[in-house]
Amino acid sequence: MVYEERNVWAGLIVSVLVIPAYIVIVLQQAASTPVAEIDWLPPMLWTVGVGIVATIVVSVVWGIVAGARDPDGVGRSDIRDRDISRMGGRVEQGFLVIAGLAVIALCAIGADVFWIANAMFAGFAVSAVVGGVARAIAYRRGLV
Repeated sequence: MVYEERNVWAGLIVSVLVIPAYIVIVLQQAASTPVAEIDWLPPMLWTVGVGIVATIVVSVVWGIVAGARDPDGVGRSDIRDRDISRMGGRVEQGFLVIAGLAVIALCAIGADVFWIANAMFAGFAVSAVVGGVARAIAYRRGLV
């Protein structure tokens, strides 16, 4: 597994863990608090921060293990990696545009900040996961 593919998998693994954690935290608050009064900002910031740090840690540890097995190929990347990264970026951008449009629509109807922020968070989450899955599939099956 090449360096870039390890990073894709590290991001997917962490995303599958931290995104549901945020959802659970917010839903627990929603059970006893009106949605407009939910304290969503600290859990969201912690989720994003922990997700970034955990992805870096998983990537580094995985890289150390891979480097011990194959010291010559641990950090190599080639044109295929760039092409897969670009394709994944295009997939992600599509979902971010949809999230951005949803946020604009929510603002237009005067929705509560909770809904606006969580719509954007959901857009980032979906784009990260779908883009990561698209990259992982491209690494396994190739670009067509």
